[in-house]
Amino acid sequence: MTSKSKAVVLLSGGMDSCVATAIANEEHSLAVLHASYGQRTEQRERRAFDQIADFYGVRERLVVRLDSLAQIGGSALTDRRIAVPENVPNNSATIPITYVPFRNAHFLSAAVSWAEVIGATAVYIGAVYEDSSGYPDCRPEYYEAFEELIRVGTRPETQIEIVTPVIHMHKSEIVRKGVELRAPLELTWSCYQSDDEACGVCDSCRLRLRAFSQARHTDPIAYKAQVAQ
Repeated sequence: MTSKSKAVVLLSGGMDSCVATAIANEEHSLAVLHASYGQRTEQRERRAFDQIADFYGVRERLVVRLDSLAQIGGSALTDRRIAVPENVPNNSATIPITYVPFRNAHFLSAAVSWAEVIGATAVYIGAVYEDSSGYPDCRPEYYEAFEELIRVGTRPETQIEIVTPVIHMHKSEIVRKGVELRAPLELTWSCYQSDDEACGVCDSCRLRLRAFSQARHTDPIAYKAQVAQ
């Protein structure tokens, strides 16, 4: 039997990264990386990461702290003086205040460094472009550029590709893919501001609830409130 190649998966604990993990698991042996950066739901996201990693039986795990992102601020996710918007219609043409400036580059840098050390050939990230909050570091060309950076910035023998398996999916398609692959969506956490029950009114909760509704599946997590999507 041919052994599977190894992939590092950036696993935040959210639905998109969970489904990306399920997809990677089809072709690779997994190593999972989680980043804590002072976000509001840091502890809850870490618990989701641990539970999803346990579900897939992943032994190779790395948790990194990127406290500089909280120190830099500029986002409602890391600065408690900035309110998380509630019940605001999604408008991907405007960069929302929940955008953490250039965050995914920090995540990818840690993942690529680890991948080069452990011999992984791919880094998976659950970035979504088609049906998301409109974050600029979720665009396909962002990851194409980062692949070129890997090529010129690692050892000559290093071959690491960036895989964005859900980037062109609508959120409802991500739900359906997760159900198809039996991903543990009940373990995931998407809420931007609550760590006991999901608020149901932040942008991330609204996108998730709408996705489950459009996919005609019931969201398995509890919400404090649910507004019409």
